[in-house]
Amino acid sequence: MPEGREPAGETGCYVYGVVRAAGGPPPLRGIDDEPVELVVHGDVAAATTVIALDRPPGRRAELVAHTSVVNALAEAGAVLPVRFGSIMADRDSVVDEMLAPDHDYFVQQLANLQGRRQFTVRASYVADQVLAEVVQSHPEIAALRSRTRTLPEGSVHPDLVRLGELVSRAVDETRDHDAQAVLEAVSPHALDVVVKAGSGVDGVVDIAVLVEDEHITDLEDALEVFAEAVHERIRLRLLGPVAPYEFAEAAAWA
Repeated sequence: MPEGREPAGETGCYVYGVVRAAGGPPPLRGIDDEPVELVVHGDVAAATTVIALDRPPGRRAELVAHTSVVNALAEAGAVLPVRFGSIMADRDSVVDEMLAPDHDYFVQQLANLQGRRQFTVRASYVADQVLAEVVQSHPEIAALRSRTRTLPEGSVHPDLVRLGELVSRAVDETRDHDAQAVLEAVSPHALDVVVKAGSGVDGVVDIAVLVEDEHITDLEDALEVFAEAVHERIRLRLLGPVAPYEFAEAAAWA
């Protein structure tokens, strides 16, 4: 579609996030490879794209485009993400119904985020190692495992049920302890954290971390030290920076 030409048919104004009006982001393209435009009101602006409304909702390509735009906005400065799929009637509606009523709130939230980034610390188990630890440290589990080793695969036996229950409980206890250890390694370098418990055999914890730019290296160094100490049983990944999805949102329009 030629630059500046709106999609045919009924259209809407898709909103990605709210940013400061001054010093806008570099040129971006969003959903349907359409340009991202700023709708400005006072000291804030909404990053938007005009899109055709006659379309299947929630396609994966749209989610990818939305995330890419919001993260690119975060690279350029503070951004308040708007929930995926937020569409308004037109640019005037963006101003009248979104930016104007919450202008001062947006200004304050953007000021709070300036110079800060979100990362995610993801910890996962080396599953075989942790299961071996569980067996070694729990005699009842070790005995049940020995008794059930020769049972046919897929068989239903009270000992197998009991074994599964005990292993699950023991892994949960171990996970709680290890998740706290990861949190203690991260917290001194974070302004705020959001903790999401791991699940399954290998998930330990996901921790969203809000970090000041000048302390990003401190966080990375601390995680390297921690990862070296636990590398035989826990794997760590530092993901980001990304937009501050967990810590700030254009709440009135989330």
